[in-house]
Amino acid sequence: MAVTRSLRRPVLLLATTLLLATTTVSAQRAKQEPRDLQGYWTSGTVTPLQRPPELAGKEFLSEPEAAEFERTWLETFRKNFPPEDLQAPDLDYTYMDRMKVVASRRTSLITDPPDGRLPPQLPAAKARADARPKPSKDDPEVLGLDERCLLETAFGSSNASPPMLPNPFGQNFYQIVQTRDHVMIYTEVVHDARIIRIGGTHPPAAVQLWLGDSVGHWEGDALVVDTTNFSVKTHFRGSGPKLHVVERFTRTGPGTIRYQFTADDPETWARPWSAELPFNATSERMYEYACHEGNYSMTNVLRGARAEENAARR
Repeated sequence: MAVTRSLRRPVLLLATTLLLATTTVSAQRAKQEPRDLQGYWTSGTVTPLQRPPELAGKEFLSEPEAAEFERTWLETFRKNFPPEDLQAPDLDYTYMDRMKVVASRRTSLITDPPDGRLPPQLPAAKARADARPKPSKDDPEVLGLDERCLLETAFGSSNASPPMLPNPFGQNFYQIVQTRDHVMIYTEVVHDARIIRIGGTHPPAAVQLWLGDSVGHWEGDALVVDTTNFSVKTHFRGSGPKLHVVERFTRTGPGTIRYQFTADDPETWARPWSAELPFNATSERMYEYACHEGNYSMTNVLRGARAEENAARR
């Protein structure tokens, strides 16, 4: 009996210790869950960055208006392209994702200024743009970053580099992985891995990076990311190397992250501006984005040849 009691006490003590440890870990996980940003996400939406002129003064769409906007969006988007480009299946829903407006039904992703439009550009920004070499088919070094598969910048998007704005073609997938000291945001297009350091300072301004230098810290359950040190080569919507972006990632539910940012560049815009969009959890798999500079598919080659033939006839 004494032996049984002597064995029972250590076993009971061990079980109690494990139970307390498990309870503590569970409580910690429950407490830290809002700070868990890991998983696969998509930011795809047909809500434009800027409020369309025809919706001036209208901050939100009604449900019927939102449904009609989604129904007619592709037809409107295709008006941006010449007839020869419209022959491609990558400009219809054979290839493109069917996307919706943001859940709030805002008419723009921009929340400030109140008119939902970008602030006026300063003369310095126009001077920088005029000084850049003009794109040329004969010189791939001066083609756009999107055309060269260096960064996704189609129609003013910015999938990897902050501020992260979706592109209208879809493929707005991300994988977020985090540790105690770092958060990585892996982007499907164009397969960039952005590393955010938790804590620390930025390097000297002379150190310029394609995606900028990102330093994060937690404010409550929101991850706040400060990014500077942009490369002069990236020029997001006319911005320069003094672009400064502050982002906030807030877990608002099991399947949503509220992504907010403020962009400021004293040499580009008359004032800072802010925007907001949701990141929604997805079960879709992220595949390799095999984009190779100068690799033209047979379909595009033949389509280009037919366009040249038609131009010669005209």
